[in-house]
Amino acid sequence: MFEEASEVLENMLKWSFPLSLVLFLVLVCPLRAEAAHEFSVYRMQQYDLQGQTYGSRNAILNTEARTVDAEVLSRRCVMVRLADFSYEKYQKALRQSAGAVVIILPQNMSTMPQDIVQQFMEMEPELLATETIVPVYFALEDEELLSIYTQTQISSSSQGSSSAAEVLLHTATANGFQMVTSGAQSKAVSDWAITSLEGRLTGAGGEDLPTIVLVAHYDSFGVAPWLSYGADSNGSGVAILLELARLFSRLYSYKRTHAGYNLLFFLSGGGKFNYQGTKRWLEDNLDHTDSSLLQDNVAFVLCLDSLGNSDNLHLHVSKPPKEGSPQHALLKELETVAAHQHPDLKFSMVHKKINLADDTLAWEHERFGIRRLPAFTLSHLDSHRSPERHSIMDMRSVSSLEGTGEATAGPHVDLTKLSRNTKVIAEALARVIYNLTEKGVSGDLQIFTEQMQVQEDQLASLVDWLTAQPRAAQLLDKDSSIVNTLEYHLNRYLKDVRRHLVRADKRDPEFVFYDQLKQTMNAYRVKPAIFDLLLAVCIASYLGVLYLAVQNFGLLYGFLRRVTAPRVKQH
Repeated sequence: MFEEASEVLENMLKWSFPLSLVLFLVLVCPLRAEAAHEFSVYRMQQYDLQGQTYGSRNAILNTEARTVDAEVLSRRCVMVRLADFSYEKYQKALRQSAGAVVIILPQNMSTMPQDIVQQFMEMEPELLATETIVPVYFALEDEELLSIYTQTQISSSSQGSSSAAEVLLHTATANGFQMVTSGAQSKAVSDWAITSLEGRLTGAGGEDLPTIVLVAHYDSFGVAPWLSYGADSNGSGVAILLELARLFSRLYSYKRTHAGYNLLFFLSGGGKFNYQGTKRWLEDNLDHTDSSLLQDNVAFVLCLDSLGNSDNLHLHVSKPPKEGSPQHALLKELETVAAHQHPDLKFSMVHKKINLADDTLAWEHERFGIRRLPAFTLSHLDSHRSPERHSIMDMRSVSSLEGTGEATAGPHVDLTKLSRNTKVIAEALARVIYNLTEKGVSGDLQIFTEQMQVQEDQLASLVDWLTAQPRAAQLLDKDSSIVNTLEYHLNRYLKDVRRHLVRADKRDPEFVFYDQLKQTMNAYRVKPAIFDLLLAVCIASYLGVLYLAVQNFGLLYGFLRRVTAPRVKQH
């Protein structure tokens, strides 16, 4: 009997520890299939402009995830959804020395309320106003990322439990996530070239003809370069410029309609970085002895910026045009066309002097105004501070994110209004070029009709193509497909198409771009550090109990013998 009881006890001691440990690990550890999730993240802007640093100065991330509602954010990756994001919460994360911030954007922006979208657009300039050493990323929400966020939110909220026992129990059972980026630390991109494109239509009637310059910058801007699609600002301006090139190239191809003006078309790069492409182009054309159209008689420069929406049209000027000048003629013709042909359109002139004390210029025409060239900007926005001009919410539609083709809650391009604005500009320019008002032609007369009409399908194709990929200046080198395609379009309609490259000065650069703007992030399912300590205590306690049982085997056997003795007598 003694041998039988001893054997039973030994078997119990032999198998109880491994079975208990396996059961414990099964209960608290995650399944291998759910161990990690990989997704793309897009880093906040990082650039230097005229000696000032902007954006996030760090790209490396390897820290545990928390939501912004957690009490302790120090050295944690703070995750927050767009619907819950605010500038105060962002500042809270920075004050607590968070390891990183990940802002989760919805795949379908049309589901977001307009007030949330508007609030975020107004916050974007504040996020970039000062540099931060904290890596700041944006991610597009998917099912796995939403699950990670939900579990992290539960884990973060449990830290505020009133009972220490509840916190300890949750620590033993909850799962955390370690967020790790796969890329390297960001570094300055050397010898980056910003490309601008120029093309022209030469007028008839002599060499000393006045020149009308049409300008639009083609790059986009937002808090994250890889999410900057710039549909309205300035995809709409580029689309209109290309359509104007097509229309006037047809007029200039016939002897009867070949006007006495040179038309110069300019697609500028680096427009969102204080118009660096325009600045260098002006220097090349005005500060050298080589002949150019800009050195001759410039009638005016018309810059096109954000023209894809609204029933308002504003002509922004630094100096009101004098009566009798070509600039004044364009102003009057725009008023005439709007009043007679499109009474639903409200046209006005906005006067704002150039403020050289500001770090950046307000509008592109100010670059020309500094060089004493008569210039103005046409836009449906009444102020250069409108958040729509510098936002990742400026998309053609949510097709930029997921291909559904639905309209966004933020700024977007209305093709009907874009087509109308194109026609207004084309009609006003034609009336100036052919001097129709002085010839007594009624303001109701439409020049671009039938075979010469503005093609809305063409405009739609251009806008869809321009917004199919981000156009941030840091992503468009001189060999990019966007630059090559823009050059192809200009070559279809214009003559003497040329490229102009801008590279920052190596000793005193006006602009510096940085890499690592798009990375892959991995979310690894982990236990908190305190869980290792708790597990070690449990194992040590179990081994201690086992050790005492072996050391006091005689007493334990005696106890078992007394318990089983009545059963033996019965047998």
